[in-house]
Amino acid sequence: MILSLLLWSTAALGAGFILDILFGDPPNFPHIVRLMGKLISALEKLFRKPGYSSYTQFYCGLCFVCAVTFLCAGIPLSALLFAYWLHPAAGFVVETFLCYQLLAVKCLRVESMAVYTELRANDIAGARQAVSRIVGRDTERLDRTGIARAAVETVAENTGDGVASPLFYLMLGGAASGCLFKAVNTMDSMVGYKNEQYLYFGRAAAKLDDALNFLPSRLCALFMIAAAALLRLDAANALRIGRRDRRKHASPNSAQTEAVCAGALGIRLAGPSYYEGRLEDKPYIGDDLRPIEDEDIVRANRLLYGTAILLFIFAMGVRVCCMAAIYMVTKI
Repeated sequence: MILSLLLWSTAALGAGFILDILFGDPPNFPHIVRLMGKLISALEKLFRKPGYSSYTQFYCGLCFVCAVTFLCAGIPLSALLFAYWLHPAAGFVVETFLCYQLLAVKCLRVESMAVYTELRANDIAGARQAVSRIVGRDTERLDRTGIARAAVETVAENTGDGVASPLFYLMLGGAASGCLFKAVNTMDSMVGYKNEQYLYFGRAAAKLDDALNFLPSRLCALFMIAAAALLRLDAANALRIGRRDRRKHASPNSAQTEAVCAGALGIRLAGPSYYEGRLEDKPYIGDDLRPIEDEDIVRANRLLYGTAILLFIFAMGVRVCCMAAIYMVTKI
């Protein structure tokens, strides 16, 4: 029974990955992450208590995290168990759909290449508009180089928490654990800010997101170095910069892949940026060996796909090994 479920679940993971590569996130198509966002917004209104003490806000934030994770993991788990109870093929279809929606390989490529298209057309205003959809910084002041840098950074960072981490948790526990991770990651993007509004309320969500991304981000950095070697980028420099600059970020995880990408491309990322009109003096990541150019967005996406495919092969390999071990144990 367990072996059969694991086999169907593994097939669903493979099918979901292929669907994401082929179709990405079609516009106006129902998406589970958007549903999670609506649920998080509704629960935030219920749990967040403006004007309360920092301790109360933190406690409310902790209860908020528990409620969101329980619902966002429990509902998909219940749906999966019911579908598999009806028929393994029904469970396969449901889990395939969830796996497909939790991954973001093509979506990341499409959004970043929209920036590239505007830059190649010399439409700087259009490029600023396109990059504003995928970054949190102010984009009004960005020149051509700043726009390209922002797009490359987004691809590099989200290769970790948008591809590697969901794939890691899909590998460990199927679509239910993937939904749990995605719920935490979405919470962090909505309430995990260090401002007056969310400093205490969003702290539990931010710390849990850091914890869940810790291992996958480092695993992703290693596979990104391997992908750089296969794609004939500068893998040696990716390793060097990755080791040197992997901690140059407020998040313990984001710079892991940003540093490797900067080293592989031979460019410098990060640095001072404006957020809500305020300049944040962030450290640079990588060496300024050459100016960033439009084509670096294309190179970063090649690195994204190479890394994603290697991670997928790893995940499927782990699943196959688990199935083989279970089979051997049951035959003893």
